[in-house]
Amino acid sequence: MAQRAPMVALRREAPGAESSAGVKDPVAAYHELLEDERLAAASAELLAAGQRERSLMFGERPLCVAIRPQLMTRRRYERAVSAAEGVHSALAALERAVLQDEDLRRELGLEPEEERLALADPGFTFSSPSVRLDSFFADEVRFVEYNAESPAGMAYSDNLAAIFTRLPVMKEFRKRFRGSFLPTRRRQLKAMLHAFKQWGKGARPVIAIVDWEGLPTAPEFEMFKSFFVAAGVKTVICDPRSLEMRRGRLYAQGSPVNLVYRRVLTSELLARGDETRALRDAYVAGAICVVNSFRAKLLHKKMSLALLSDERYKGLYTPAQRAAIRRHIPWTRKVRPELAEDIARRRETLVLKPNDEYGGKGVVLGWTVDQAEWEAAIGVATTQSYVVQEAVEIPRVPFPVALDGLRYLDLAVDLDPYLFNGRVGGFMTRVSAAALLNVTAGAGSVVPTFVVEGPA
Repeated sequence: MAQRAPMVALRREAPGAESSAGVKDPVAAYHELLEDERLAAASAELLAAGQRERSLMFGERPLCVAIRPQLMTRRRYERAVSAAEGVHSALAALERAVLQDEDLRRELGLEPEEERLALADPGFTFSSPSVRLDSFFADEVRFVEYNAESPAGMAYSDNLAAIFTRLPVMKEFRKRFRGSFLPTRRRQLKAMLHAFKQWGKGARPVIAIVDWEGLPTAPEFEMFKSFFVAAGVKTVICDPRSLEMRRGRLYAQGSPVNLVYRRVLTSELLARGDETRALRDAYVAGAICVVNSFRAKLLHKKMSLALLSDERYKGLYTPAQRAAIRRHIPWTRKVRPELAEDIARRRETLVLKPNDEYGGKGVVLGWTVDQAEWEAAIGVATTQSYVVQEAVEIPRVPFPVALDGLRYLDLAVDLDPYLFNGRVGGFMTRVSAAALLNVTAGAGSVVPTFVVEGPA
């Protein structure tokens, strides 16, 4: 196993830096604009008000407190796109192999009902028409998680971009630099409608956005509903327990639906047993188009990155896919008793992750705990389904934050490309003072991503 620096970066942006062509660095230029106190105060006020108006809250918290977007040069954008699409190609090859090989499926740690649903034909080509690959981009893009089931955040990011477009500081910045935000909701809808057309059992789509009632993410469902309806697609939001299967059709709120935008996770559906049977029965019967399909569960398991990383499986991939894996996937393995001693020795450079959790649940960063806690965590991991992953470098950069006035904080930054049918169509960016970046876990802030094309 290759030794790497722990998951902490010392990288800093240098305000005032200029390129070799004499063009001011975009980040430095943005920060210079914020030296105008009235401009900064007006921008902070509009950011807060805009989030309240658009329900851009996660529970009671505003989604964004940083008043600068992630500013990405065209060159870095192209590197991120190339990395994501290369790794996604390898994941697609892995999925094809897993569907044919029972031993590989056993490695993923699937429950019997998860496997039954995964093997049912979804009726369209890409089992996950939309996915999100979570990465850190320091010197190189390194992907640490694959969200194949229900990638969240698209509507939030689009609405944040709309607010940032109106900020006085952003308007001034765009007088100096050309560029654009990257909208994702329309790509999500396009991917869903493409899957629905391939499924081929309905003339007009009627969408049900399906997840539990009362979640802090409910505002995003409303944003998607408004967007879908504005595009001419009838849409309802419903709890999976309220769905009914009648005479071969699925009903939501008393009306038939034929396209489910599935936000609820498979494991949560199965935990509710017969209460959620209608959706599963309709899917297996081919009576409903479900995006993302239940086949997405195969690679949503964190064990999928172990099957990429482990040299024993290199025969599954083309030379180009193997090169993408080597470059962009950190060493990842299933936690087995025979690895326990090695894992214990490498606490400072390893992370333990449950195979099937989300929101940062159960993740243990070795360098944040003492040896006794680490060994206790290893004990749990060897008796349950866990992966161990090498730490990657996390870039930390100064962000202007509106908290009791304007101040700059060194924040950890991730970069999470969304892919639609295998092609990158936008990003989610999270910033946080904590090592574990996860808005669901209460750590971090989402900022929109702005691709800088060059000086205006």
